[in-house]
Amino acid sequence: MTFDTAEIFPITAGIGPGDHLTLGGCDATDLVAEFGTPLYVFDEDTLRAVSSEFVREFGSRYPSTKVLYASKAYIGLALARLLHEEGLGLDVVSGGELAMALAAGIPAEDIYFHGNNKSPAELEMALNRGIGRVVVDGFLEIEMLDALAGACGMTQDILLRVSPGIDPHTHAKTTTGILDSKFGLSIETGDATTAIRQAIAAPNLDLVGIHFHLGSPIFELEPYSIAIDTVLTFLSQFISEGLDLREFSPGGGFAIGYLRDELPPAVGSYAEVIANATKASCARLGFGEPLLTVEPGRSIVGRAGVALYTVGAIKNIPTVRTYVSLDGGMGDNIRPALYDSRYEAVVANRMSDAPAETVTLAGKYCESGDILVKDIALPVLQAGDLVAIPASGAYAPSMASNYNLNPRPAIIMVKDGVPRLIRRRESYEDLMAWDVDD
Repeated sequence: MTFDTAEIFPITAGIGPGDHLTLGGCDATDLVAEFGTPLYVFDEDTLRAVSSEFVREFGSRYPSTKVLYASKAYIGLALARLLHEEGLGLDVVSGGELAMALAAGIPAEDIYFHGNNKSPAELEMALNRGIGRVVVDGFLEIEMLDALAGACGMTQDILLRVSPGIDPHTHAKTTTGILDSKFGLSIETGDATTAIRQAIAAPNLDLVGIHFHLGSPIFELEPYSIAIDTVLTFLSQFISEGLDLREFSPGGGFAIGYLRDELPPAVGSYAEVIANATKASCARLGFGEPLLTVEPGRSIVGRAGVALYTVGAIKNIPTVRTYVSLDGGMGDNIRPALYDSRYEAVVANRMSDAPAETVTLAGKYCESGDILVKDIALPVLQAGDLVAIPASGAYAPSMASNYNLNPRPAIIMVKDGVPRLIRRRESYEDLMAWDVDD
C-alpha cells in the first residue's frame, strides 16, 4: 500500500506491513525501536535524486553552471561526502562549516565562503587551506582579506555580494536582498559601486565575480529575472574600469513544499528563468556568459528529512484546544516558533486511520510558544503513538539547541531497507563536557 506523498515526504516514503510509515524501505517503528525519538531520518535516494536534478536542470540550460550546496541548511560529514559524490560544491558561512567541509574531504577549490562578518581567524583559515572563493560582504572585509592575502604572498579570488533592492515576497526574517538588510553592499546607496572599485584596486584580491541573494524560501520566479537584469545592467558600467565578470551568482532560496496544497515551482522552472535571464541580459549588454553558480540548500535536504516523535501527555481544553505533547519541539525545530512555519504530520504507526479530531502538536520545552503544528486534523492520538513530520531536513537539525539542557536528537540515513547512524544522540555527559569548575 502507498500514499500520496504530495512532494512533501521523501520519494521512497510509503506504507508497509502493520500500516506503518516506511522511509527508504525501513519501517518507522523499527527505526524508533532502534534509535529512539526524537529522530531525524534522511532518505539517501531523495538526496541524490534532487542533487542530480539541480545539476541536470541547470546544466542543460546553462552548461557553464556550478551547483553549490548551502551548508547552513544542514551539514554533516556523511551528507557532505554524498553531495560531493553527486558533483556539488559547498557554500559555507562559518569556520565551523568550513572545517566540516574540509574534514569530509571536499576539495578546497569547491568551497565558497560566505558571511557578513567573517573574523580574521576564519579568513586566515580559508586562505591557508586554499579555499576556492571568498564571497566578500563589506568594506572592512575587503581591507582585511587584502592584507591577509598579501601577508601570505598570494592573490585570493573573490566574489562581491551586492544587494539589488528586490523584494522576493517571502518572510521578513528570511528576506536578504532588500535595502534594509544586514547582507550585501547596496546598489541603491552607492556602496556597491564603491566596493567594486575598491576590490578591483586591491593588489592581493582578484574580483572574479558578483553574487546576490534575495531570500528564502522563494515561491515566485519573477524576482529572479528582475534581479538578474538589474544587477547585470548595473555591472556593465564597470567593464571599462577593469571588471572582468567571470562568475555570476543569483544565490539560492529555492522553495520546497511544507504543505500539500502549497507546492513550489519545479527545479526546472527555476533553472529556466535564471538561465534565460542571465543569457538575455549578457547578450543585451555585450557580456560573455560567465560561470553561473547557484546555491540550493533547503531544496536539497528539506524534503529528504522526516522528524519522528513519540506522543506523551494529552491535554484537552473543552471548546478551546487539545494539546498533544511530543518528546521534541523547539529545541530540535525552532522554525515554527521563529518564523510561524507550518508543517503537515501523520501518525506513523497508524497510517490509514482517518482524521477524527483537530489537535495542536506541542513540544516539551518550557515555553508557551513551543508549538510544532497548530490545529491539524489527525486520528485520535494516545500516548505512545508515533508522529512523523515531513519536510524537516532543512534548518531543523542545523538550528537545534540544548535549551532546557535537552540532548539533540540522533540523525540517521536510510537506503534500501538499511539505516545508518550519521549523528549519534547527545548524552547528558555531552552537555556537561565543556563546563569548567576548577
